[in-house]
Amino acid sequence: MSEIPEPLGLLLTHGAGGDSNHRLLVALEEHLDIPVKRFDFPYRKQGRRPPDRAPKLIAAIKEEAALFAEEAGIAPEQVAFGGRSMGGRIASMAVAEGMPAAALVMLSYPLHPVGKPERLRVEHFPDIHVPIMFCNGDRDPFGTPEELDREVSAITGPVTIHWLAGQRHDPKPVFDREIIEAVAAFLGVGVVP
Repeated sequence: MSEIPEPLGLLLTHGAGGDSNHRLLVALEEHLDIPVKRFDFPYRKQGRRPPDRAPKLIAAIKEEAALFAEEAGIAPEQVAFGGRSMGGRIASMAVAEGMPAAALVMLSYPLHPVGKPERLRVEHFPDIHVPIMFCNGDRDPFGTPEELDREVSAITGPVTIHWLAGQRHDPKPVFDREIIEAVAAFLGVGVVP
């Protein structure tokens, strides 16, 4: 049962090295019974690597959020946001800065760089007041279950964590259905076959 009012749209973006055509993002768009829009950050559209710095990425997601809400004919606070790895992190930072949102969906949240658990990416957690879901592999080198469980206590909104057994940062395709169903349950929306 969902803890949040049913959102009317979901905006998703990609991880640092990927793009919006990542198979999981495509699968979520195809199988969630809600309007889903995938988008690429500007550096990806320009064919560049590595990613831009966080302020530029946050500005891009805010701009895309306003455009998506307008296109879908819904209020900005009726849109849920999220994405894979860096994309989810940037969405959560934008919401912490005040971007209206119904909820956040974090897929493989990068809690810290690999091998650097002291460099946590959680400064903005106390400013997240909307329901948030983390869907991570329990063997993700970007953050252990113990580390994530400890750090999410700073989030003031309701927190849901779904662990993927034996998975690392990029869960295998066989887990896509489990992820889709977990996200659908969290958002309170149906799953399209």
